[in-house]
Amino acid sequence: MYRQVPDPLGHPALAALLAATPLLVLLALLGLVRLKSHWAALAGLATAFLIATAGYGMPLGQAADGALEGAAFGLFPIVWIILGAVWINRLQRASGHFDVIGRTFSSLSGDVRIQAVLIAFCFGAMIESLSGFGTPIAVTSLILLGLGLDPLKAAAVAAFANTAPAAFGSVGNPIQTLAKVTSLPGADLGAMVGRQSAVIAALVPFVLLLLLDGRRGLREVWPVALAAGTGFAVGQFLCSNYLTYQLTDLVASLTSLTSVIVLLKIRARRHGRAAEAEPRAARLPRRDTVLAFLPYAIITALFTLVSYGGPLARFVKDQDISFPWPGLHVTSPSGRPVAVTTFDFGWLGAAGTLLLATGVLTALILRVPVRRALRCYLDALHQIRWAALTIACVLALSYLMNLSGMAASIGTWLAGLGGAFALFSGFTGWFGVALTGSDTSSNALFGAMQVSAAQRIGLSPLLAAATTSTGGVQGKAVAMQNLVIAASAVGTYGREGEVLRRIIGWSLAVLAVLCLLAWLQSTPVLGWMVP
Repeated sequence: MYRQVPDPLGHPALAALLAATPLLVLLALLGLVRLKSHWAALAGLATAFLIATAGYGMPLGQAADGALEGAAFGLFPIVWIILGAVWINRLQRASGHFDVIGRTFSSLSGDVRIQAVLIAFCFGAMIESLSGFGTPIAVTSLILLGLGLDPLKAAAVAAFANTAPAAFGSVGNPIQTLAKVTSLPGADLGAMVGRQSAVIAALVPFVLLLLLDGRRGLREVWPVALAAGTGFAVGQFLCSNYLTYQLTDLVASLTSLTSVIVLLKIRARRHGRAAEAEPRAARLPRRDTVLAFLPYAIITALFTLVSYGGPLARFVKDQDISFPWPGLHVTSPSGRPVAVTTFDFGWLGAAGTLLLATGVLTALILRVPVRRALRCYLDALHQIRWAALTIACVLALSYLMNLSGMAASIGTWLAGLGGAFALFSGFTGWFGVALTGSDTSSNALFGAMQVSAAQRIGLSPLLAAATTSTGGVQGKAVAMQNLVIAASAVGTYGREGEVLRRIIGWSLAVLAVLCLLAWLQSTPVLGWMVP
């Protein structure tokens, strides 16, 4: 049995500095040394293991068991989700239907600025809803380049557009991870994030127009930005609060796309001509378009079936397994068992399993030969191998920090900020994602820390945890990994600094709006927004 010690040095500031060392090592290796993320994560994990055992007195066996549980959670359900999503994307490419999606969006308007918003914002969010981890940036930047955009502009637009859906990316992975490390209900966290992220997401299309064409773009195409942002915000809020947070980005991207299409049709009718449409001869067959978007319809239907009552949902729920992690016995400073020592293995209803089923159905419907479908799966597995190692190490690091008491040490020190903590709490998430490239990883590293600080100053733990995830959204735009992905995709590798300079100001500006919103939500002014 190990009982957490939040202040092993007898001085909160020194204990916080000691506890933060693994994070500093990880972030320094990523941001300054620019080491590969998996090597940086391994170094951070090794540092955390040393401090947990030597500095906090955690038994070697308990530390190893805690790290193993974190790594297991990283592999299931997180990597399991990514594998399924990447496989579906490869199946679409193998059948030729992925290109149909890009041409479908391009055919909606002859204005490159509108096309860019549709592709980078709406379609990018659709991809993020399944895969995330830089995939939308790589895909949309290439499509934007094909539209004739300057390579650096295409990279900047793709990177910034990816911020809007980041809080719910990869079928709710960031929220699921945040719920696990903070022991807060996932549904409540999803609802709270939706009440913040919807406001922030509504601003993103306006920034995209400024990146695309400056003030002229904003002056001439602002109605499209308004329709896209408002549609996305409404879809994100309604789905996260009244449906299921796992489908939030998918629903939001569809409502945003629908809003823009309706606006374009109204404008065309008002001018008495189809000014925004491509010639009929260039239009794609409806059957091809339906088949191209079919995987998204299948995953939506499967999630609906297993989430909302009925015999099938009950059967799936009955297959869930929860068990205490073998050999792991940890209590909080008050002597209560720590919740994260229980491992939840909901294998049948897991998002990754539903994505696997979606992939099988997609292969059958798109008539992808079995041998080629299996090759796509192996290629997907090969593609994510280093990402899987990174995620497993980051989650192992997070669990070790939480179980040893390191997160509590940092939380104790952060609580000293008092009422100002709510104002600056969003920056923690921004900083974490800016240097790790993932809202999921940032939530794993900082979620418990934020909650610990909030509890000490009487702030809502739910608000603090949600602000971590929402603040991380804007960090996505300036994360080195994402900048490298964007620059490499458009053939400008080595010019990431130029892309960064184009978007970092906007990233910080939108972050400031979030910080102000979170602070107001901690006061009676907007306190009613907290569930």
